Formats: sequence, structure tokens, C-alpha cells
Amino acid sequence: MEQEFELIAKTFMGLEPILAQELTQMGANNVQTGRRMVSFSGNKETMYRANFQLHTAIKILKPIKHFKAASADDVYEEIKKIDWSEFLDNNKTFAVDAVVFSEEFRHSKFVAYKVKDAIVDQFREKTGQRPNISVTNPDIRLNIHIAEDKCTLSLDSSGESLHRRGYRQESVEAPLNEVLAAGMILMSGWKGDTDFIDPMCGSGTLLVEAALIAQNIAPGVFRKEYAFEKWNDFDRELFDSIYNDDSQEREFKHHIYGYDIDMKAVNTARMNVKAAGMSGIITVENADFKDFKQPENKSIMITNPPYGERISTPNLLGTYKMIGETLKHQFKNNEAWVLSYRQECFDQIGLRPSIKIPLYNGSLECEFRKYQMFDGKLKDFRGSGKILKTEEEKKAMAEKGRFKKNREFKRRLEEEAENEEGDIRSFKFHSHKFDEFDRKERNSRKAERNRDRNEERNGRDRRRDDKGKGFERGARKGGKDFGKKGKRYNYGKD
Repeated sequence: MEQEFELIAKTFMGLEPILAQELTQMGANNVQTGRRMVSFSGNKETMYRANFQLHTAIKILKPIKHFKAASADDVYEEIKKIDWSEFLDNNKTFAVDAVVFSEEFRHSKFVAYKVKDAIVDQFREKTGQRPNISVTNPDIRLNIHIAEDKCTLSLDSSGESLHRRGYRQESVEAPLNEVLAAGMILMSGWKGDTDFIDPMCGSGTLLVEAALIAQNIAPGVFRKEYAFEKWNDFDRELFDSIYNDDSQEREFKHHIYGYDIDMKAVNTARMNVKAAGMSGIITVENADFKDFKQPENKSIMITNPPYGERISTPNLLGTYKMIGETLKHQFKNNEAWVLSYRQECFDQIGLRPSIKIPLYNGSLECEFRKYQMFDGKLKDFRGSGKILKTEEEKKAMAEKGRFKKNREFKRRLEEEAENEEGDIRSFKFHSHKFDEFDRKERNSRKAERNRDRNEERNGRDRRRDDKGKGFERGARKGGKDFGKKGKRYNYGKD
């Protein structure tokens, strides 16, 4: 059996428990949560699967050295002790990212330069030549993390941040990060057992992430490449077997609905949904949330309204009051989840949440609140044997404080964001023939990808030059939009 090694999955603050749960379900060992990261152990297959399958990770790092350093010179000496011929040669390029929390090391770029100098000097001394630096597309990506005097040097197995799935064709202002969107959905406990609704969907991130989770489709299917594919020990056959294994995918028997008052956002969302090959199970329409009508089918609502920060609305507090009134009168016997930033906005909703979960949307300390809607009085709701808050939710509520007047983590997160890409970005129309189309479409994309990789083995270009009709690896993209159009807020009817 292949020997296991240490791995680190990075994520956003607040998503650590969800990421740990994902890793445990994936079969990772020694799973332990930290601050904005989860450590675990596994073999090469575990590392490939973590990159390919995890919904809530932004990076998968493979530590290669832990050491202590009191100065930049100490860092240089420790890095130079590593035999870099194991990872690099003079024909390969590399890049170094640094994340620093230390009184001694105040500038992350300076630390990155010291790591680079140590590697380059070793090659010059041994071979008389040196590998080059490539910031945009290096063969090897390195990450050094320093907390006071404790240093960890890692290989970055992901490359570009994993939140960049590959299906987003266009965006709206202040789009929701894909990893955060997936984390919100997983926190809600929804796994495709009801309809899903986002009445303020923007570019459709929550919709596509919900479709992936509902069908248990790995988010990595859209990616063109990972950093580990350029490593000396890359096992192409192993990764191909992981990529092409759809045995865990499941049928989604409900539907996903997105709405937005802005027609530009609707068109953007439709484009992203189509690129993800999800038009058969996602319907996006132009509609105002205030016109929302009670759905006929059991549904969950998850939404991310404007906060009045990066994006706003002419009457912010009025918008939140409308949200509360609409949920109260038009979403009875369902549950809704709202992510927002301002306490005064939540106050305008005027409903009692059953749970509040602190989450960070970039540097903004937000809360993700659940509202269990019911018809009639609370006494009657409880008298019927239904539960407003589970014991687990009561415990969680007791541990979480209300909004802080002084947002103590904001400055720290802004500093961290300078170091890390992607940290701040910030009814039944169900028809089996559409599911069958999407499955065939995905299989077709996989076949294209495998043909491309065979061409690469023979030294030819991976991209097909077929008048723009060829697809690169990871492209469940494209294809005719066979999604069925629905009537505005009229669930359950054609």
C-alpha cells in the first residue's frame, strides 16, 4: 500500500467544519480542523480526489518541510537544505507564494524572495544554471506559511484557486464565491431532496453549486488542469480513472429555480448554467422577489441579498422588510436561509431565526441565518409535533454571539487576503429526457478530454483546432440549451 503523507486543505473562515466533514466522507485520515484550514493525511489518490471532489476547499497543499526560523537568513538556510532536484530541474519554472503572520517577518514578498534565492543558488552551485520564475503559469508552485517562528513549506497541488471551477462565463458585480456558495448549501443540509430557489440569484453561483451537490457531481469536472499534473511523479492513469468515474453521481428528481430583477444578471446566470450543462434542471427567470408566490412543491430557499457594501439597492432596509414579508406570507411550511452583513438589515426581516452561523464573505463578517417558516401560530406549529430548533441548533445558537460592534477579524482577514488568491471576491419541470441529455453531454465531454490527453501523450497539442468546436478537458461546457422554461413563480405547472 502506498505510504500516506500530510496534506492541508485551505478554506474560508467558518467553513472548516463543513470541509472536515467532506474530507471524512471522502475517506481521508487524521482529519483536524484549524483556522481557515483542515489538515489530513492520505496517499496520492487522496490528494487527487481532494482537488477534484471537494466543494469547500480553495487549495490542497502537500507540506514537504516544517522548521523554525528567527530571521530571513534562517529561512534561506533551511530551504537550501532541501534536495530540489527531486522536484525541479533547470528546464522547469517555479513560483513561490508566502503567507506570513509574524512580528519578525513583516513582508510576505521578502520571504518569497528568500525562498526563491535559496532554490536558485542551490541549482547554480550544482549545475551552473538555474530554473526560471514564472508567475502566471509555473511548472511547480510552492507555498510557505509562517506563524511567528514556525514555518511550513508546501507544494501547491491545486494551482489556480479551486473556487475557479471553470463554468463561470460572465459575472455580475460582487459575485458570490463558488466555495462559499457550496459551503452555504452544505451547511443547510440540503442534498437535492426538495426544489431549490434563489430569488436574487445574480450570476447564478448558488444555482450551479446546488446542481452539483444535488447530483453529487465533482466540481473539478470543469477544470482544465491542476498543478500536480506537472509534478515528476504525476500518475496520469490514476487521475484519469478518478476523473472518469461517475459511479457516485445520482439522479435529481426535483428542480432548481433562480430569479433576479436585473435582466443582465438573468442573462449572465443563464449563460453560466448553460456552460455548466445544467439547463435541464435549472430555470432562470426575470422576476422581482416581491412578486414571489407560494411554491406548490416542498422547497428550500438560499439567497445572498445586497448588503449595502460592495453592491447595494436604492432602499436597502425596505428590501429586507420585503424579504421578511414575502417569506412570511408566500413561503409557508418551508425553510429559508439568508446571508447578510448588517444587523439592521436582519432586524428589518422581522422573523426569528432558528440558527445564526458566522461566515465571512471576503473581509465582511456576515451571518447565515435560517428561518423555519410555518403557517399559523407558533403554538400550533409546536403542538403539531414539529420542531422549530433542533437540540443541535439550540447548542450552536448558545455558542454564537450576536453581531460585534467592533469586527475584530476584519483587519486580519484583509491582511491575509493580500497573500491568497480568491479569498476576497469575493414545481416540477422534471423530465427524464433532460437528465439523459445532460448525462450524455457530460460523457461526451469526458471522451473529448480523454482524446485530448491521448494526443498529449503523443506530443501533440491538447487543444483541437476544429473551427472552435473542440473542447478542452473539464468542459462540461457548451452544448445546446435544452433547459425548460418555467412561468414566473408558478411552480408545478407547465
